[in-house]
Amino acid sequence: MSQAFTKAMARNIFYGGSVFFILLFLALTFDTHNAWPQRDNHEAITEKVSEGKRLWEENNCIGCHTLLGEGAYFAPELGNVFKRYGGKDGIKAFIMSRPKEGVPGRRSMPQFNFSDAELDAIAEFLEYVSGMNTANWPPNIQG
Repeated sequence: MSQAFTKAMARNIFYGGSVFFILLFLALTFDTHNAWPQRDNHEAITEKVSEGKRLWEENNCIGCHTLLGEGAYFAPELGNVFKRYGGKDGIKAFIMSRPKEGVPGRRSMPQFNFSDAELDAIAEFLEYVSGMNTANWPPNIQG
């Protein structure tokens, strides 16, 4: 055990470890690509869902809300808002009920004055998000 650690030994450990982790990376990438078709429902992405996502981005909803754990933590998580508000009608009613000037004395969700078609698109987008396989995220109905 008094053998010295040589440059050749270090080089072999480096190359062996590199090859191992490259092969591991490729195996996990292959497995992920095979799991996608079974995991996600791509047929559920309609024009309305795409329009809802566009409105989500244009109005910077993620600047206050989180969606599947990503975004700001000022306002509630919206990954399960479809279930929390009881469907599309509940979501649309909440968005439309926002006061025009906001709640006095605190920052709150503004009134965006969406059209009925835009409200439908946002509700469709949030319904799509609530149906995603998120490994039980968010952990409770309150978000």
